Amino acid sequence: MTLSSIGETTKQSVLSVIKGADDVTTSLREAVKNQLTGTLKAVGQVGSSALENVGDLVAGSVSAASDAGVAVVVSVKDAVSTTIMAVSEVGGDLLVAVRKSAGGAVYGAASIGGDVGKTAVTAVEASIETAGKLGKDTTQVAEVAVVGVIHAADKIGTEAGASVRKALLSAASLPHDVIDAAIKGS
Repeated sequence: MTLSSIGETTKQSVLSVIKGADDVTTSLREAVKNQLTGTLKAVGQVGSSALENVGDLVAGSVSAASDAGVAVVVSVKDAVSTTIMAVSEVGGDLLVAVRKSAGGAVYGAASIGGDVGKTAVTAVEASIETAGKLGKDTTQVAEVAVVGVIHAADKIGTEAGASVRKALLSAASLPHDVIDAAIKGS
């Protein structure tokens, strides 16, 4: 799986910021936030058309972080969380951001040969945690994030879809009633 042109551009931009940084994780977080808010502001609106790029931005960020030696789960958590926070700050549709960023994390992991199941669980956990910090309905966010990771995994292939479903169902940290409902609905 390869990154989209937006994902590749994001990867290069993020890499240029985080390479050589003393604190790569903090630099990654800031680079993702700056890339996302810059993209949204450049579009001039925060409607769904602007949010279409969120998944590509996250995928590129995950790939860049891997190239810089950051563990995939750390980069996924930071990229998804930072993306949701940034979209919230600029007044975007939080649920679209959750779905796109969680799915983008799975694409990013697949592009570097990472574990898509573990990535999916981390993306859903990060979505729930960030939504809770923002005072949002975590059950609804969990469902949307699960749909996002499943949709992305299914687009990658049957094996990725099965791996993501299995990982979600076996994750003790996730609400299984919500996971079951989202999987059945997908």
